[in-house]
Order: sequence, then structure tokens, then C-alpha cells
Amino acid sequence: MANVSYPESYYAASANAVPPRPVLQSDIETDVCVIGAGYTGLSSALFLLENGFKVTVLEAAKVGFGASGRNGGQIVNSYSRDIDVIERTVGPRQAQLLGEMAFEGGRIIRERVAKYNIQCDLKDGGVFAAITEKQMGHLESQKRLWERFGHTQLELLDQQRIREVVSCENYVGGLLDMSGGHIHPLNLALGEAAAVESLGGTIYEQSPAVRIERGANPVVHTPQGKVRARFIIVAGNAYLGNLVPELAAKSMPCGTQVITTEPLGDALANSLLPQDYCVEDCNYLLDYYRLTGDKRLVFGGGVVYGARDPANIEAIIRPKMLKAFPQLKDVKIDYAWTGNFLLTLSRLPQVGRLGDNIYYSQGCSGHGVTYTHLAGKVLAEALRGQAERFDAFADLPHYPFPGGQILRTPFAALGAWYYGLRDRLGF
Repeated sequence: MANVSYPESYYAASANAVPPRPVLQSDIETDVCVIGAGYTGLSSALFLLENGFKVTVLEAAKVGFGASGRNGGQIVNSYSRDIDVIERTVGPRQAQLLGEMAFEGGRIIRERVAKYNIQCDLKDGGVFAAITEKQMGHLESQKRLWERFGHTQLELLDQQRIREVVSCENYVGGLLDMSGGHIHPLNLALGEAAAVESLGGTIYEQSPAVRIERGANPVVHTPQGKVRARFIIVAGNAYLGNLVPELAAKSMPCGTQVITTEPLGDALANSLLPQDYCVEDCNYLLDYYRLTGDKRLVFGGGVVYGARDPANIEAIIRPKMLKAFPQLKDVKIDYAWTGNFLLTLSRLPQVGRLGDNIYYSQGCSGHGVTYTHLAGKVLAEALRGQAERFDAFADLPHYPFPGGQILRTPFAALGAWYYGLRDRLGF
């Protein structure tokens, strides 16, 4: 089997050095077998190890190979659908629980970084930028909504104030969330993996799960070995393939594209984002950007439904970057890559259990960095018999994509076209 290595991204090029990890080549037993060494799997493993479980993690490629090591690196609170939408869907009690959890993922990341001394360029402060007055109105109501659930580190920015935060002429205002922020996402994953190993957990790389033998003592098979466990956590997200067919039907991998400039130098970098906050706009098909530790601009946007790799990523994203920052017209792009996230029809995460002992969490729908860290804690609680928070997620209604696997890509692309049109027309 050929080794699967990281895509040629800025994150892979600037990753902290880590030792090579073994391939599983024997039959082993463990309490919990975690499939996938991204944030969901690593967060689950850490919480379980801290609570005395014996944990084995299987990774098809390398730690953080998927969305965890390729995303925009932004710590964004709440979910892809906000708490008011959840409230209308499931009622006040369940919404209260989910609302209280909406800001926990970011806290978990900061706790992990501090406790395990993870070097990942953590910076505080994230901005939602409004392009229209209607979007500004949404941000005002979002602030009131989040404050209802105890989230108070928020400041509305008028047009003058947002200019002090981001040197872009396109915004009428924004919302600053000081509990948001940004990280080097691959280095966060690598640091969490080292923490897992420091607590006695084992991570096997280049060891894809090819089959799950279900039953009272489930067994996960890899090409050269197998793991017998009391519990399995399925944390493959957009890179799971068809390992668990009932999960594949309810979700769709989507690609998002990211570019990274050459180092801009302190003066130019600080003129773009003087406080070093990260920014995302309020469009449905949104753009997002931030500075790296070495003063490059990471800029992402665009969605490719069905997750094919577009031929020329720079051609898709560079015009978006220049629309925000025309002053970068002569700046060279050093890296361009695509990464997949998993979209659900409701745009809410799917959490649940298959039989008595196979647990899963998937479908962050673009809000993965914070949600996955919370998911790990919620899954670990469920394995310890504390299921209230797990059930709040598990009880969310979910639907298969209409027309099954064949039609789900055209349906979603049609939806994106419609929302893209709304963005352009300012609805």
C-alpha cells in the first residue's frame, strides 16, 4: 500500500516536526477504537484517555490529513445553523442544551493548547463582516441571541470601527467575537496527537479501516491488522468513504479552496489586519481570511459540491482576495489547495449510535474546528454513561439527500447557485 502524504499546503510546509507513526500490522485489543485522526477522533481520544480508557486510533493517511489539517484555521463559535433555527426545529429544552454547548468548542481548544503546550499560533478575536445592511441586521440579532445563552465577549462594529480592524472598503459593519480566533490547524492536530500518545494512547497511520465487523465485541479490520474493541468511534467525516453505508447516505463531501500568499512583511500585513483578527463575511458562500504566524495572508472561499479538486484553485480564489484587498495585486501566491468538509441537508451535525457500541459524529457543514472538539467531549461522556448532551445532538432530525447519492450533488449545486445569486443581489 502506497503511503498517503499531506497535500502541498502552507500548513504541511510549516508543520511542526513529528516522529513517524507505525502502520498496524497485528491483531490488538483495546477499550475504544477511534477511526480517524482528525479533530473529532483526537478530541474523543484525549477525553477518553483522561478518563481512564485504553484508546487506539486508526488513521488512513496521516494525523490531520483531512479537513483538520487543511481548513481556514478559524475558531468560529456556534453551528452552521444557529441556535434560533435549532430552537424552531426541536423546541426550547433541547435548544437550551445545544445553545449552552455552542461556545464550548473554542474553550476546549484553548484548554488543550495551554494544558499540553501546543505550538499552533493561537490568536484571539474573530470578525463577522457585513456587506449589506440586511446582513448587519442579522449580526445585531445574532449578538442578542448569543447573549441569551451567556456568550458575552461580543462587540458590534459600525462602519468606522470595522475599518480599524480590517482594511477593506466592502463592509458596512460587523461583529467582533473575542472568544473566536485562529490557529495553525495542522499544528493543533499534531499537538493533540502528541498529547494522546503522552497519555498512553496509540495512533496508527497509513492504516485505513476497511471493514467493521459488528456485534457484541466489534472488530475493525485494516489491510494488515485488526482491532477488537468494546466501543468504536467513527470520526472519518468527509474522508470516511462507504465504510458505514448508513452514514454516507445522509451527507455529502464538499470541497473548499484556500490560497496562501508569500510573506507580506510586517508593515503590509499589519495594514490589512491591524489587530491580527480573523475575518469571515456574512454571505452564504462566504470568504474567510487571516494572517499566519509568519505574516502571510490565508484566504479561502468557494465550495465545490461533490468534492472534486478544481483544476486551478488560484484562479477561483485570487479574484476574491483582490476584491477585498486590491493592494495585493502584485503579491505572489505560494500555496493553493482544496480540502473537503461534510455537508448535511439540515447543515447540523449528525451524532448517534449504531447498535450498542458504535458511536459517530459527522457533518459539521463548515463549522468543524470548534464543533469537533465539543463532539469529542460529548462522545466520551456518552461512553461513560452520561448521555444527556449526546442525546441533544442525536435527537436532531436528519434526512437523506433527495435522489440518493446520484442526485445529491446537482441538488446541492442548485441550492448554492440560488444562494450565490441572493448574495450578489443583496437579498
